[in-house]
Amino acid sequence: MSLFGKIMEKLGFKKEVIKEATAAKPASAPSPTSTYKPDIMPKPKPMSQVDVVAKLDGMAAKNPQELNWKRSIVDLLKLLDIDSSYEARKELATELHCPADLMDDSAKMNTWLHKAVLRKLAENGGNVPKELLD
Repeated sequence: MSLFGKIMEKLGFKKEVIKEATAAKPASAPSPTSTYKPDIMPKPKPMSQVDVVAKLDGMAAKNPQELNWKRSIVDLLKLLDIDSSYEARKELATELHCPADLMDDSAKMNTWLHKAVLRKLAENGGNVPKELLD
């Protein structure tokens, strides 16, 4: 399972939502010669309302360490009991398509990664407040 899939699993997302969120997306765009077929509707994405803040705050309250998951990707991963090493974060950043220019600066990559994880959780049905996404 992908690292992002593990994050979703630890937060209680449904298996079908995890599968959809972590599925490899096709690299190529549709052919310009393809025809639009209005009678074919895309399959709706399964939604799973997961209160991300409540779950993480609950985990943090039970954790002996003071982890600032709202600001730190390292603390977020530690709270979920997922490898938070630089190598693991770099793998997660690659999985979430971090811009190449940020990959060589760990502080910038970490900031981008934290926002990207929370944004992607929200996109897949996680209830994440706007102030954590900005």
